[in-house]
Amino acid sequence: MSHEIEKLSAAMRAAPSPEAKSRAMDAAMRAFDEEFDAARQETGAPARQISRKPSYGSKLMTMLKSFGPRRPVLLGGASLAAMSLALVVTWRAAPPEPAFERQEPARTSAADAPTEKAEAMAEADIAAAPPPSAAGAARLRAASPSDMASRADSAPRPIVERELAAPGFSGEATRGDRFAAHDPNPVKRVAETPVSTFSIDVDSASYAWMRRSLREGHMPDPASIRVEELINYFPYDYAAPASAGAPFAVTTTLMDAPWAEGRQLLHVGLRGYAPAERKRANLTFLIDTSGSMGEPDKLPLLVTSLRLLIDALDREDSIAIVTYAGSSEVTLPPTRAAERGALLDALDRLQAGGGTAGAAGIETAYRLAEDRFDPEKLNRVILATDGDFNIGAGSEAEMKALIAKKRESGVLLSVLGFGRGNLNDALMQTLAEAGDGQAAYIDSLAEAQKSLVEELSTLEPIARDVKIQIEFNPALVEDYRLIGYESRALAREDFGNDRVDAGEIGAGHRVTAIYEITPAGGPSRVDPLRYQPAAPAAAAKAPAGELAFLRLRWKAPEGGESRLMETVIGATAETPGREANFAAAVAGFGQILTGGAHLGGWSYDAALALASGARGEDPFGYRSEFLDLIRLARALDR
Repeated sequence: MSHEIEKLSAAMRAAPSPEAKSRAMDAAMRAFDEEFDAARQETGAPARQISRKPSYGSKLMTMLKSFGPRRPVLLGGASLAAMSLALVVTWRAAPPEPAFERQEPARTSAADAPTEKAEAMAEADIAAAPPPSAAGAARLRAASPSDMASRADSAPRPIVERELAAPGFSGEATRGDRFAAHDPNPVKRVAETPVSTFSIDVDSASYAWMRRSLREGHMPDPASIRVEELINYFPYDYAAPASAGAPFAVTTTLMDAPWAEGRQLLHVGLRGYAPAERKRANLTFLIDTSGSMGEPDKLPLLVTSLRLLIDALDREDSIAIVTYAGSSEVTLPPTRAAERGALLDALDRLQAGGGTAGAAGIETAYRLAEDRFDPEKLNRVILATDGDFNIGAGSEAEMKALIAKKRESGVLLSVLGFGRGNLNDALMQTLAEAGDGQAAYIDSLAEAQKSLVEELSTLEPIARDVKIQIEFNPALVEDYRLIGYESRALAREDFGNDRVDAGEIGAGHRVTAIYEITPAGGPSRVDPLRYQPAAPAAAAKAPAGELAFLRLRWKAPEGGESRLMETVIGATAETPGREANFAAAVAGFGQILTGGAHLGGWSYDAALALASGARGEDPFGYRSEFLDLIRLARALDR
């Protein structure tokens, strides 16, 4: 008993003065009251509800109550003062953000409502998304006064703020993420440069990154926007080829440019042949399990994404898993999808920790894929990483050369990116291009469903090294510019050089390219040269009615010499259909995000109106989601 009394006496002797206790408690409660009152005054549409930690005031009262009837005596001393001071310091370190009034226009028709699947996927996205930053949360804040007034301190609250921002995220473009910046394609005079040549691109990483940025409440870094990837994110209803002998069908549309009077858009759409049945798949996943992958939107999201894939595979498909952190190892040897339990057990064992040995992992994954190579199956390595990728002693150029050499064996490489804060998008693009595969960014379970399940058949290549070349008729076209594909540009002489690498097209892939052109006699955007004729003499000999001449060159999936397809593009403008209009809306929106140097006064509202009128049936909800992203960008870009 005497020992307990001595401890009590020591605690009482350390007690501060009543005035000090009063000042500390008043400061703590005043900070709490300011936060509560600020939240009550906010207006706007109701926000989605998510669970969050109790408020600071609630935490304080809970701690006070937890000591029971005997312990308040001790709290009257130094403990209460220290706890109050800590609360004040914590509050000052993370003050509440000012309110942001979100403007969400009311839907004007039933067609504006997302499909049931889109709503379900959006719910999954919210659940899987990482916490926004304080600045991002302020922009998304939209709790009604009645909601705030009725809640108890200990109840879940609407999104008001988070105590900690995501690593490296401050409401603007994340500092640790790396993108390869490219200047927009320039305008070219046909009289001087009549030929445009580029490699096709069916990647989608840029679109998913843009979506995540907007949903987290900030504008995407312009360097992260590749307009062609935004356009090609959507499946367009182009005419399909009749047989595998001609693996492409070409659709062209000449229409007035929606953002520039007197100019036109040349819309070129390709659709790849889709076999009735896809080949069986031999998939080798190379999974980054380094310490940086421990965040919820990285390895946990990857594991759940692979569960979706496993459920979609046929019994005779197979999966192998190689992991890399401090070293690489075969976590799961090649295993048939019929052995679902073994596959799921391997996923459950994945844990993040250690360094990053990416180069060793690639070597191991390719060796495993080559050992079980089957020419009658899809043989592919799929690298899944957050981009914190240590390529080891070799340089990036040496790694690219290694992957390019490996693709000649028939084993291709695709890349899946996860998370943010240290995403090396530039390296992901380089590796995917070298491996004749695609690069995707998985920001949600909805995107995993699209990329890994709904588009699984596109892993079967139907053509490799696909190049497009368009020669414009100088008698009918003054100038042109290609929208997007800046990183895919090729020299004119590369078109016929089979040693020059280009993109791959998988079964059923759609590819879209859009040129903005000025008709002959129109207001050219490039001044003519002094010592060159305005139009070459050859222009007079061009066949009447030919706007341009399209050439396609590709190789069979197994390689060999390239094949050539040629198509005349007519000069008659037409009323654009739904697909051409929607693609134009996406192209315009993407250009706004990169600065809109060629758009004049064209706006988010104009893009929204054009896309809304061309949405169509939208069975997967992708286009409805795009309309919402335009609205988000319009609200944030102020």
